[in-house]
Amino acid sequence: MADYKYNNGHAWALIEGDTAKIGITPYAAEQLGDIVYVDLPEVGDTISAGDTFTEIESSKTSSEVPAPLSGEIIAVNDALDDDPENVNEDAYASWIIELKLDDPSEADALLDADAYDDICE
Repeated sequence: MADYKYNNGHAWALIEGDTAKIGITPYAAEQLGDIVYVDLPEVGDTISAGDTFTEIESSKTSSEVPAPLSGEIIAVNDALDDDPENVNEDAYASWIIELKLDDPSEADALLDADAYDDICE
């Protein structure tokens, strides 16, 4: 996905101006197996790049996910409360949080799609 940026923790960010939707990659969802719970943070919380922004529980394991960018959480995907398996079905459509970015230039340090694919091989 050309417009997406990635971190080594298998999170993606779709940046639009000074906001970004963030979720986990299809690769991460596949590795986790059947996702049964996504711990949604609170709107208004602030996070820094590298901090855990969610914990995802699956039939196999529980995994903390590091944030690719820093900012204030302005929205969470409440649909994941009732249907966490949506992440398995379409990881890109199933964003977890939306951030108001502290510094949009932080995205320059993230991986593009080709570089992310390389670390997944």
